[in-house]
Amino acid sequence: MPARAIASATVSFGLVSIPVKLYTATESGTTISFNLLHKACGSRLKQQYLCTKDNQVVPREEMVKGYEFAKDQYVMFTPEELKELEEKSTQAIEITEFLPAEKVDPIYFDRAYYIGPDKGGAKAYRLLARAMKQSGRVALAKYAARGRQYLVMLRPADDDRLVMQQLHYADEVRSASDVPLDGADVREQELALAMQLVGQISSDSFRPEAYEDEVRKRTEELIQRKVEGQEITLAPAQPAGAQVIDLLEALKASLAKKAEAPAAVRGKPVAASETVAFPEERKPARRAPREEVKSKAKARKE
Repeated sequence: MPARAIASATVSFGLVSIPVKLYTATESGTTISFNLLHKACGSRLKQQYLCTKDNQVVPREEMVKGYEFAKDQYVMFTPEELKELEEKSTQAIEITEFLPAEKVDPIYFDRAYYIGPDKGGAKAYRLLARAMKQSGRVALAKYAARGRQYLVMLRPADDDRLVMQQLHYADEVRSASDVPLDGADVREQELALAMQLVGQISSDSFRPEAYEDEVRKRTEELIQRKVEGQEITLAPAQPAGAQVIDLLEALKASLAKKAEAPAAVRGKPVAASETVAFPEERKPARRAPREEVKSKAKARKE
């Protein structure tokens, strides 16, 4: 079934304008929501807004929006004033620069959309997609829609198709330096074991179909049992795992466990017999004493 476009837009760079259509690239997982009910009769509860000053219920027609500029101090805005604050939705995707794809940190990624050519734009659309793919570059652009201005990135996908990745602005992304990081030394032996463990569970391709939301699946099954009038047996609490004291021993145990169950290394199954020995367990080959070597050589001559 062909995808249904959610909007029309125009991609522009230089004096070239390309009419395009936008399509959703992802679907949010079906969220399982629970409603608040009155325990006594099972009826659904209704939300109401109370005025914090006179403690009265305020109907929707008496509500206005305001901005808190100081503690408990607000300025109120009319719907017309709020409309004036919105960005004019020109539906224009204006490319401002091209840059190497690897220069955009994925932490800036937000929602993704597919872009397809609209009538009369197929050739220019393919030209742009191929030019970016061959140059290894992506395009940063401004996109005005839904009353806002978005920072977006256009990148080439397979078969001359384009993806529009909505990006966060710089002030929306926290610096990694805000996260506390205690100083700790990593020993070469620990790094070697960690690299071996990475190799044991590595793959050369991304297979998202191999994963599913197990929690949602389990929740749906339990809900169905309740609908059918069955009782839900609570699973016993799992004992907490032992605290890892020795990092080196934990790495060894992880490698031994993976050796028992074959894992994919570079996309191929690895048998337990193919597991590389731990560096500290490698012993030099035993050398015979010099006197023993001489006696054996003499015996062969005789």
